[in-house]
Amino acid sequence: MKYNLDPHIHSFYSHDSDSKISDILKVAIKKKMDIIAISDHNTVEGSKVAIKESKKYNDIIVVPSIEISSSKGHILGLGVEENIDKGLSPEDTIDKIHDQGGIAIIPHPYSFYRSGLFSKVDPDKIKMDAMEVLNAKYFIGYSNKKAKNYSIKNNIPEIGASDSHVLKTIGTCYTEINCELSIDSVLKSISKSKVKSKGKGSSYFKNMKNSLLEKINI
Repeated sequence: MKYNLDPHIHSFYSHDSDSKISDILKVAIKKKMDIIAISDHNTVEGSKVAIKESKKYNDIIVVPSIEISSSKGHILGLGVEENIDKGLSPEDTIDKIHDQGGIAIIPHPYSFYRSGLFSKVDPDKIKMDAMEVLNAKYFIGYSNKKAKNYSIKNNIPEIGASDSHVLKTIGTCYTEINCELSIDSVLKSISKSKVKSKGKGSSYFKNMKNSLLEKINI
């Protein structure tokens, strides 16, 4: 079956988001997301809360996740349930993700102004499981295009994600995934490239506007 997955959403457990877990779940369901991951900065606490709260609903599942600040850039650990120290090398960070049975996804890989890993590291030297080729937050879309080209050339599974820090942008970009509705199936399907990036991103300026409107409750 094909489902909609947004694997990169931030909650108030991240320093740069005010989104409440309960609101994220409600909006994600409204946006017809079947699967989501709360990928907060350097903590799995938001993810744990979301998994617990998601049991109130029958129409969404939450995959454990975290966005880790490695020494060279950000790495998503999808399927990770315990915190991984920030500041480790990308290689060590990925090893620790795999040790937990998770998969390593490189978010906004070429966005140097957002700690994109491949602005500092040769992607050919990184044992990633997938990479974001459609991240909804961008200036002109150059980094997305570069990531897409690399993924095609090197047969890397492609991921679309909202990277939402405010409720309004949840699901603006997402991943169409062919899987069963279980965490294990989601991880395996991504690794096997049973995925396709979807959606339309929001420019950085539009995201800033959404963030401002969210803060003043408009």
